[in-house]
Amino acid sequence: MWYLDSGCSRHMSGDKSYITSLKKYEGEIVTFGDGGSSRVISKGSISVAGLPKLENSLLVEGLKANLLSYSQM
Repeated sequence: MWYLDSGCSRHMSGDKSYITSLKKYEGEIVTFGDGGSSRVISKGSISVAGLPKLENSLLVEGLKANLLSYSQM
């Protein structure tokens, strides 16, 4: 399931199977609305049926939801 998030600055997922063309992109941390944070593992393109290809999307360690950034759309 994907969530359209108006507070999310980038498209991101914790599920590697959704992201193609993975490139290592370590060192960045994302912070969530509840104050928690997680490490970015890599970035690539999200390719899901019914959605346009979403470039520069993040694979985030431990993220349980798939987030689409409203501002990036």
